Amino acid sequence: MMQGILLAAGYGRRFDPSGRSSKLLAALADGRSVAWHAARALCSALPGSIAVIRPGHAALAEVLRDAGCRVLESHDAERGMGSALAHAVRETAGADGWLVALADMPWLPPDTIARVARAIDHPLRLAAAFHDGRRGHPAAFGAAWYPLLSELDGDQGARSLLAGHEVVCVDSPDDGVLRDVDRPADLTRPLSGRG
Repeated sequence: MMQGILLAAGYGRRFDPSGRSSKLLAALADGRSVAWHAARALCSALPGSIAVIRPGHAALAEVLRDAGCRVLESHDAERGMGSALAHAVRETAGADGWLVALADMPWLPPDTIARVARAIDHPLRLAAAFHDGRRGHPAAFGAAWYPLLSELDGDQGARSLLAGHEVVCVDSPDDGVLRDVDRPADLTRPLSGRG
């Protein structure tokens, strides 16, 4: 089974340099949070997905559970995105592969997520969503990538694993595969109507 992983352990310093407000808990037009939408899209495509958070973020954990994710609190996540991903991969070592999405990307279309997951038809396969020739998210990795994924550390995510290898391009007509929330102004993008 393909395992969905939502990375929700970042600090979001560009959104609020003071660290007082969380971009993942910021509300979109429908009143639901950025993280809820990202988690809901992932869990719609891949039920049983897990979200990785830093310890002590009870409000975020509640939102992610409400959207359908299992929550993994990771002390490793304090070291960065790569460490958080490695922890989640080790926790799900028996998976047929891993699809990685980001919690600050609330506009990912669930059908694109599902198509990226289906593109992993071989343990060595890599796949990612693309829009207008640009690679975006999510990205997926076959089971043979376990050793490298499980040893990621620090803030270096899996991008380096995609570089220099053949990646199945899953084209998406929706630019939501490229768009994330970095600053408060990014919250004004309209929702696509999914719920």
